[in-house]
Amino acid sequence: MAKYCIDCGVELTAGSKFCTSCGTKIEAASMPSVEPANVTAPTPNQGAAQSTVQVAPSTNIWHQNFYRIRKKTLTVGNKYWLEDYNGNVLGFCKQKLFKLKEDIRIYTDENMTNELFCIKQEQIMDVWGNFAVIDSYTNTKLGYIKRKLMSEIGRDSWEFYNANDQLIGRIYEPSLGSALARKYMPGGALIPEKMVLEIGGQVVADVNQKFKIIGDIWEMDCQRVPPDLDRRVLLSCIILMGLIERSRK
Repeated sequence: MAKYCIDCGVELTAGSKFCTSCGTKIEAASMPSVEPANVTAPTPNQGAAQSTVQVAPSTNIWHQNFYRIRKKTLTVGNKYWLEDYNGNVLGFCKQKLFKLKEDIRIYTDENMTNELFCIKQEQIMDVWGNFAVIDSYTNTKLGYIKRKLMSEIGRDSWEFYNANDQLIGRIYEPSLGSALARKYMPGGALIPEKMVLEIGGQVVADVNQKFKIIGDIWEMDCQRVPPDLDRRVLLSCIILMGLIERSRK
């Protein structure tokens, strides 16, 4: 009997892990076996006027191959948008001021009524801190991020771990020359930061800051990142670089 995607209604290919139409991750227990005549593709905003229940977004938005993090300019405090390749907003975050521990919340939009995930610092006394990335709908930990402070002289370096605190990889700046120039040369802060994502000793993604006199834009090309790796842990690392690390330099 044919199986269909629970999000868009497209017939699924046997053995596939993601829907070929919308990209939704396929869970074995959630694939309905129905006849084609009984399948109706969901209609945008269907029932929105009658329902006030917050519904978790499709997991496929956290398994895409490109993301952009853009700082909102001409505003008080640090505020960032999360965007896809086409500039569609996937999330919005705002840094709270005067916090002993960072507690960064990512919402669907600037209304900040529907929380997607959060980044929580776990130690108060740690000058950089270890950060847990938590899904707001299930309250489950997706992974951890840890700043490498002393091992990379002059260069930014972060490690990321899975929910069991096992090391997955790191995001670091490969060029020491660019790092030193950006930190110590007059006007060096305008030099865009170029970083790479390494998993298992192999570089699998580029994380690049775009040149911009006002504001801050980061782009992550992660086509070679394992498809089952939740990108929210990687995005959280970039958010921390924008919200926290920039203000400490």
